[in-house]
Amino acid sequence: MQSIAQAQKKPGEGEGMESDFCKKLRPIGRRLETEGYYVWGTSPVEGPDGKIHVFYSRWPKEYGMGGWIHKSEIAHAVASTPESEFNYVSTVLAPRGEGFWDGSTCHNPHIKFVDGKYCLFYMGNANRKTDTKRVGLAVADSPWGPWKRPDHFLIDASKDDKAWDSHCTSNPSFVKSPEGQYRLYYKSWNTEEYENYTDPKVRGNRKYGLAIAESLQGPYVKYAGNPVIDYSNRPGKNVQAEDAYVWFEEDKYKMVMRDMGIFNHQYGLYTESKDGINWREPQIAYYQTDHYFRQPPAPRHLSKYGRFERPQLLLQNGKPAYLFLTTQGGAYMTSSTFVFKIG
Repeated sequence: MQSIAQAQKKPGEGEGMESDFCKKLRPIGRRLETEGYYVWGTSPVEGPDGKIHVFYSRWPKEYGMGGWIHKSEIAHAVASTPESEFNYVSTVLAPRGEGFWDGSTCHNPHIKFVDGKYCLFYMGNANRKTDTKRVGLAVADSPWGPWKRPDHFLIDASKDDKAWDSHCTSNPSFVKSPEGQYRLYYKSWNTEEYENYTDPKVRGNRKYGLAIAESLQGPYVKYAGNPVIDYSNRPGKNVQAEDAYVWFEEDKYKMVMRDMGIFNHQYGLYTESKDGINWREPQIAYYQTDHYFRQPPAPRHLSKYGRFERPQLLLQNGKPAYLFLTTQGGAYMTSSTFVFKIG
């Protein structure tokens, strides 16, 4: 990657739709470029030692981009500051094998410090396919572990084939409400739409649901009005969104996620809600990679080259301080973390 600089806007880019969140982003650069691995979905938290701990997905380069579904593990890395280089510590969650709900992959980590515990929400599957993706929670007293792994997932897919979330539960985002509710947002889609597609690039419509518990470990009960994020009726070809990250700030719930058709498939989305259920019209949260830096032409094996995915925030004093994203490319032409300072 060449020198990083704030790029000039392209004609028409963000006209009237750029969020204040987007305006505050300052690119820092790639991190966790790891020889021999794809790196994906980096979630940060500040530890009691003052260091920045990140939990991220990775899988061997030999399996290509599709290795996330059957070879991903969740690793731990540490840096002295959010802008420093991160050093790999260990793999904390790896696939457990046949008979376990997370037997064939561990992916999309989401770390939160809740009730004095480090809570590592993640997605696992049991058959190397999407229809067994489920959300689980590993817990530790320290970001260094040890981690207590769950025997069972937190949220199951709907048993009703016609339901919007009959296929899976995935891509978790957690927030504890001011009233003390434990709120878990999750992505899903309908199995029938997924299996009977007409366009192989559009298989089902990704939406977000909410499940609520009175204690951290659950049980989590799905909100009756789900899904709470549903863009399927908007003009365009199967408009949807994924990779939500939710937090509470200034008496509002706030969310960043990946755009899948509202503006395009390259941007991020930002939205707010007073109740965490009814969300405002989304604005732009971030742009595509070439808005912020230059890189070589796209190689043939990286079909998602040029866009950011899996937004996760480092919250400091309850406010977003850094945005962690993932993007293809980098020194080894696989994928790596990319960090933005906010403000």
